[in-house]
Amino acid sequence: MTDPSLESFREAAIQAEYETGRREATEQAAKAHVAIRVVRITVGSIVTLAGLIMMLLPGPGLPIVAFGLAVLSRDVAWADRLLGFMRNRIPRGIDGAMGRSAKITMIVSITAGLVFSLWLLA
Repeated sequence: MTDPSLESFREAAIQAEYETGRREATEQAAKAHVAIRVVRITVGSIVTLAGLIMMLLPGPGLPIVAFGLAVLSRDVAWADRLLGFMRNRIPRGIDGAMGRSAKITMIVSITAGLVFSLWLLA
């Protein structure tokens, strides 16, 4: 007694997994990959949302948003484009590498935000 619309959704998801050309040789593998993809999208969305909230509240909002987008970018095209935009906004030196002072500033800012957030919670 399965719902016909749910069954058609499952079939469409499995067919989409077959068409990606990645490691899905059997229906069992395609079903497992669908489940992994759903979990990855859910976790990436929650982490990105938490980062957006941290941008308004004390905490390292931008690095958390970037991490959430990195998780989402494996499955969602707009997240990959937004992550590329964020990467282009990071200050870089002449050779394209991030400068030492920029790295230190980011590490100190993230650490200070985390310490301040934990201090507020205590």
